Amino acid sequence: MSRTPLPLRDRLRAAAPSAMRPLLHALLDLALALAAMLLLSLVFMAGWATWLTLAEGGAPPHLAARLQQPGVVAQIAMSVLVTGVPALALFLWRRPADAGERAHSLRQAARPSTWAWAMATGIGVFALASGAVALVERLGVKATPSNLALVEAALRTQPALLVLFAVVLAPLYEELLFRRVVFGRLWAAGRPGLGMLLSGAAFALLHEPPGPGGQPPAAFALLWTAYGLMGVAFAWVYRRTGTLWAAIGAHALHNALGCAALLLGTPG
Repeated sequence: MSRTPLPLRDRLRAAAPSAMRPLLHALLDLALALAAMLLLSLVFMAGWATWLTLAEGGAPPHLAARLQQPGVVAQIAMSVLVTGVPALALFLWRRPADAGERAHSLRQAARPSTWAWAMATGIGVFALASGAVALVERLGVKATPSNLALVEAALRTQPALLVLFAVVLAPLYEELLFRRVVFGRLWAAGRPGLGMLLSGAAFALLHEPPGPGGQPPAAFALLWTAYGLMGVAFAWVYRRTGTLWAAIGAHALHNALGCAALLLGTPG
């Protein structure tokens, strides 16, 4: 005996909880990460101001003046602490990999095709982003990433530390947070397209947070688009290869090419 199908409204209502739950969990992951980043930023800056005061042994100047003083090493340490610690904590707490997932990831990482896809993605993203920036600069729009000054200063004074940070550490913890935790949750729920868009948007917001006195609107839109598409590409190669190591490798290669371009004095 055939079952009478539910009316469309009732079918949508029945499907809504299962469709919305992974999205809500992904948004909760991002909210937890943002709260942890803000808290750790405050703790770091308060600790930095206190350390300077004790080190100099004099009367403390105004706190706002203190907050402008961290150098390259301190800023890199702050970035690793503020973003890396929440990423690792959320991975272990909210999206840990079981033994089967780890074994599958390692098997996929051992395939040469995985690294071919990772290399193609890293090079392709860098080439597209560099080409887009060069094109809009010809139109009179100057798009300067907010972290460019730190990267250039580190390249001059701490090149080895910059390579460790940009090519090793940042790709590891950023891919854990945006691709494993955020994208991976929606991918596992059968919503990979939504996961790519959400993880790409969050990736863009982390690198270019909105705020007064920043980029002109056209430059801001270009940087958001570039970072967003970059995040989508890294999620795509993760899904295509079945291992997060491919996304980490593509991200690391992109950053390495960016550092090399700055070192050689070329756009990018």
